Amino acid sequence: MTDWLGMAAAPKEPRPDLKARVLARALAARRRRVPPWALAVAAGVALLLAGATYAAVRAARELEGERALLAARVSALEDTLGLIRSSGTRVMQIPVTTNGRLGHVTIFDDTLSHRWLVACHNLAPNQPGEAYQIWFITDRGMASAAVMPMDRERPMVMALNMPAGGARVMGAAMSIEPRLGSSEPKGPMVFHLNL
Repeated sequence: MTDWLGMAAAPKEPRPDLKARVLARALAARRRRVPPWALAVAAGVALLLAGATYAAVRAARELEGERALLAARVSALEDTLGLIRSSGTRVMQIPVTTNGRLGHVTIFDDTLSHRWLVACHNLAPNQPGEAYQIWFITDRGMASAAVMPMDRERPMVMALNMPAGGARVMGAAMSIEPRLGSSEPKGPMVFHLNL
C-alpha cells in the first residue's frame, strides 16, 4: 500500500533554473579540470622514463660490445692454449739480438694442425718505416709468414698457418724489411733456423 503514496501527490513541473543547475553540475563532473601541476608531473615522468630507457639501451649496447670483445679474446686464448698444449707441439726458442738488445723468439710448432704460434720477447722497436718479417723456409724457397711492425716495447704473439700449396716447411727466418713487407728477404737477417 505504501507503493501508492508517491502517486498521491499531483506532479509538479520543476523550476526551469533547477533543470539547468542539475545539467550543469552533471556536465561539470564529467569535465573535471586537471590541475596544471599534474600535467607538469606527467611530462616529467615521461622524460625520466625516456631518459632511463635511452641510458639502459646505450648501456646494453656497450656491454654487448664489451662481451663480444671478451668472447673474441677468450677464443684467441683457447686457440693459443690449444697450440701450446697439443701433443704434436714442439718448441723452438731462438735467441736474437736487435739494436744491441738481447731477446728471443719462441716458435710452438703444432705438427697436428700444421700451425705455428710465434712469440717475440724483448725485441727492439722498429725504426720508422720498418717492420720485422717472419719467413717460412720451404723446399720451394722463402715464403712470407707475417709482417710484424713493433712500435712499442712489448711482446708480440701471433698464430700462423703453414704456407698453402703443399710446400714443405724446413725452417724459419726473420728479417727487417720495409713497413709493408717484402716478397723476399732483402733486409738484415735477425735469425735463420733450419729444422
